[in-house]
Order: sequence, then C-alpha cells, then structure tokens
Amino acid sequence: MRKVLLGLFGLVLSLSAGEVYATFNVAADKSANLAFDASGIVKSVKYDEASVVKKGEVLAYLDNSDIKATLDMANTALKYAKADYERQLKVRSLIDEGKFDQVAFKYEDAKNQLEYAQAKFDKTFLKAPFDGIIYEKDIEVGDTVSGMMLKTVFKIQSKKERKLVLEFDQKYHTQVKIGQKFHYSVDGDSKSYEGVITKIYPSANTQNRKIKAEVDAKDFVVGLFGSGSIIIPETK
Repeated sequence: MRKVLLGLFGLVLSLSAGEVYATFNVAADKSANLAFDASGIVKSVKYDEASVVKKGEVLAYLDNSDIKATLDMANTALKYAKADYERQLKVRSLIDEGKFDQVAFKYEDAKNQLEYAQAKFDKTFLKAPFDGIIYEKDIEVGDTVSGMMLKTVFKIQSKKERKLVLEFDQKYHTQVKIGQKFHYSVDGDSKSYEGVITKIYPSANTQNRKIKAEVDAKDFVVGLFGSGSIIIPETK
C-alpha cells in the first residue's frame, strides 16, 4: 500500500499545470509614421483623423506642376529618341558604328531621364502603406515640407487588428512557449477573453527583468491595458 501511495505521489509531482501572470498593453497590429520624401508646398490634404483608408490611396500631395512639366518633357524626349533608334536600327549595317552608338546612348539616356523624372513626381504623393485608420494628422494645405528634414504628417494604424504586448517574469522563460493559451481581462471591462501566444521576444529587459510576448486580438482601443495568465500545460 505504501508503495502505491508513493507511486501516486510521484506521479502527481511529475505532472504540473501552472499559470504565469502577465500584464499587457494593447497595440495596433500595424502602425506607421508617414512623412514626405520630397520638398515643396502642400497642395491638397485628402484625409483627416479617424479616416479609414485603403492601401495605396493618396493621403496628401505637394504642388508638383514644375516636376510634372519635367516629366512631360522626359516622355517627349523618350518618344523621339526611341523613334530615331528604331530608324537607325533598320539601317545599322549601312551606317557608321559610332553614329549608331550615339543614337543608342541617347535612347538609353532618355529612358533613364524618364525614370528619374517619374520617381521625383511620385515622391510628391503621400500614400497609405496599408489598409488602416488615420489616428493623427499634422499637415494643412499651404504647409512647407522638406525632404531633407523628415517630419511626420500622418500616423496610421490597422483599423481592427490588435496585438497584446505581454510582459512576464524572466524566470519563466523556459516554460512559456508559442501556442500556449492566455486568459485575460482588460482594465474596465468585466468580460474574460482568451488568446494564444504568437511571439516571444528573444531578450529580457535588463531594467525590470521582464520578457515580452504577443497575443493577437481585435477591436480593442489602442493603449488599453490589462492582465491575465499564460496557461502552462501539464508536463511529465
């Protein structure tokens, strides 16, 4: 009987299910600070705070009439350079090789000039990098911006997708794993929620000796905080 009891006691000790306490802050799954990579005067601002935008939509643009004129000239130059190149190509065997090389160089240079002008023109437009919602705006029509001194003019974040950024004591670093469940509540909310650990940061904070992890969530207001328990499954 004693052996049986000792065996059962040993089995209980070999199986352990625990909980690791963690606090968290709610963050947007995606967020970005947007700035113009060009200099000029703001001609149009199309969106305001709380605006929902799609990836690639123009949020604002600079007065680009001079750059547009340069782009048009580059298009025209390429049109004629290409036509000249194609004419010379047909009679290449009948003309001096040096002359043909000059025509070919002019054609290639025209293509490069157009690409450069197009790139400068594109930089006058500020576009949304992903689907999201604008939560901060610091730009108005008539403002002057400088590509040499980048200034954030829009802040954008994912509309609904959120992540909980957890912190737990470093002494549990060997026990907490990706895929484990996280039971939690948000401050001021009586509901209980459940999520799954999707990421564990590779280092501990040397100031508070905490390790961070992430859990996917939705719809919470960014900046909220809460706490919960990481469920450590039974192990042998």
